[in-house]
Amino acid sequence: MNDKLQKYFPDLFSSHAQEIHRLYKQKLEEVAKLQNNCSSAIARQRKKIKEISVSLQEYVPDGDSHSCHASLSIHRERSSAFAEMESFLPKKNGLYLNLVLGNVNVTLLNKQSKFAYKDEYEKFKLVLTVILLLFSFMCRFIFTYRTLDAMFNFLSVWYYCTLTIRESILINNGSRLVVFHHYVSTFLSGVMLTWPEGVLYQMFRNQFLMYCMYQSFVQFLQYYYQSGCLYRLRALGERHNMDLTVEGFQSWMWRGLSFLLPFLFLFWQFYNSITLFKMAQLPNCKEWQVCRDVRLLLPGPLHGNVFTTLGVVYQKYRNNQDKPKSF
Repeated sequence: MNDKLQKYFPDLFSSHAQEIHRLYKQKLEEVAKLQNNCSSAIARQRKKIKEISVSLQEYVPDGDSHSCHASLSIHRERSSAFAEMESFLPKKNGLYLNLVLGNVNVTLLNKQSKFAYKDEYEKFKLVLTVILLLFSFMCRFIFTYRTLDAMFNFLSVWYYCTLTIRESILINNGSRLVVFHHYVSTFLSGVMLTWPEGVLYQMFRNQFLMYCMYQSFVQFLQYYYQSGCLYRLRALGERHNMDLTVEGFQSWMWRGLSFLLPFLFLFWQFYNSITLFKMAQLPNCKEWQVCRDVRLLLPGPLHGNVFTTLGVVYQKYRNNQDKPKSF
């Protein structure tokens, strides 16, 4: 019987698969050793460059600005090169990832994996944004059930929690994201989830759902605006391969941003804070969800978004002054 099986299915009795697996484990061990050696070499070179910079500052004459400028330029170039190398090496997780995932290596070891993960993150964000937009529209205009509201708020909590985890992994792989807004949004969605049914909840419900619709719509516009800009800039070789937001500007970007700016400057979050402040003055206000901490926390995303947008617009004008317009 075994002879017949070996005759018709020779691969089952071949040691080729075992040999490939043995070679695979051997290469994994070699990769781990190379990673440790590379990390140690980078750390040593960083230390040497720091020592050289200190020595130059001590011994180069004060009037020799050219030498100091050349030294600083070399230091920046080497630091940038080391940062690019370290983005492909295992590194310790931050506090948030350690709390959520533990001490698990989340470093992606090649550019294809980084692109694939980033692309999947962007698609996930787009799909959930559309779902939240439709869900909030349904709760606002079609159904008024508290159960559906709770499902919507639970989905929002899960969405923002997932975003913070994914974005922390992206940051660990070299991305330069600023994710304060999603941490605050997670907390605020949890507050809405725990808000019990009552008169005050119904007073704020419709306004909050309209705000959620507006926020999802703005995120939808931002996705297409930023993805278009990043695609064009990467094609020109002017952006980092893990960038997810656009910080700099070319002249051709202003047309899209001029359309997006009115949506970014709607002070709906500030309006929510004013509404909660007025609700807190009512004699029948007993829910902790309308407490002073939440009223103060709601403007936080507003300030961050407005300052970020103002910084982007300012950078656009700076770029137009520093270099000729690109078409």
